[in-house]
Amino acid sequence: MATWSAPGKVFLFGEHAVVYGKPGVAMAIKPRVFVTVRKSRNPTRAKSPYIDECFRMMGVRGSVYVHSQLQSSSGLGSSAAVTVATLSAINDEFNLGHTREYVAETAFAIEKKVQKGRASPTDTYVCANGGMVLITGNSKRRLPPENLQVVVGNTLVPHSTAKMVEQVGNLRRKHPEVANPILDAIGAVTLAALHNIGNPKELGQYMDMNHALLEALGVGHPVSSKLVLAARASGAYGAKITGAGGGGCIIALCPRRAKSRVAGAIEACEGRAIITTIDTDGARKEKHD
Repeated sequence: MATWSAPGKVFLFGEHAVVYGKPGVAMAIKPRVFVTVRKSRNPTRAKSPYIDECFRMMGVRGSVYVHSQLQSSSGLGSSAAVTVATLSAINDEFNLGHTREYVAETAFAIEKKVQKGRASPTDTYVCANGGMVLITGNSKRRLPPENLQVVVGNTLVPHSTAKMVEQVGNLRRKHPEVANPILDAIGAVTLAALHNIGNPKELGQYMDMNHALLEALGVGHPVSSKLVLAARASGAYGAKITGAGGGGCIIALCPRRAKSRVAGAIEACEGRAIITTIDTDGARKEKHD
C-alpha cells in the first residue's frame, strides 16, 4: 500500500481576475489531504467522483482510504489536493512511473471533467508542487518562498466556485465598463504586491485593497466581511476573501505575535480559524508506521 498527501492552497492575490488573464498569486498551506491506496481484487467504490475518476484515468483498480485536514467547498483546494494525492498514491502503488508534472496535468483534467469544464489549473499545480506561484494567463512561475504568517478563517458558509465565476462573467457581460476596470485594478494590486512580497505590512495593505475590489465585483458575503473586519481589528496587517467568495474562507496576514489573537477573533465570530504558513513540499510520500 502507498500513502501520499497533498497540501491545500490559498489565493493571496488576484482570484477572479486570473480567469481573465490577469496575474494572480497562490500559495500552498500546511493542512493536507492524506490518501492511502492499496491494490485490491474487489475494491469498494469511493464516495468521491474525483477518486473514481483517478482510478479510471490510471486504468487500475484498488481500495482507497482518505483522511483530510481540509474542509470541502471552503475554497482551500480540497478537491485538487484529494485528486493529486490519489493519483500520486496510485502511481506509487502500481509503479506507473509518472512524473509530478503528469500528475498535476492529469489532476487538472479530472477536476475539469468532474466540475463540468469549470476548473482552474492553479489548484492542481499548487497542490502538486507546493510553494508560492505566480499565474499569468496559461503560464505559471514558482516564486521564491516567503514565510508569511497566515490565519485562514472559514466562514462555514458553503459556496460554489462555478456559481461565483459565472456571476462575475455575467456582470462583465452586462456592465463591461464597470467590471473590466475592477478586474484591471485587481491585476495592478497583484503586481504591486509582488514588488513588496518581502514586506508583510505593505502586503497587508494590498490585501485590504484586493478585498474591497472583490466586494465591488459582488463576490463578498456578510460573514466574510465580519471575519475580515475582526481580523484587522485584532492586529492583522491585512485580510481578504480567498478563492471564489460568496462564503468559503478569508485569509489574514499577521505579525507572528498576533496570530493567536487574530484566530481568537475569527472564532469569536463563529468562524473556524487555521493558523498556518507556506508549504514547500507539494505532493509527498508518507511513511507507514
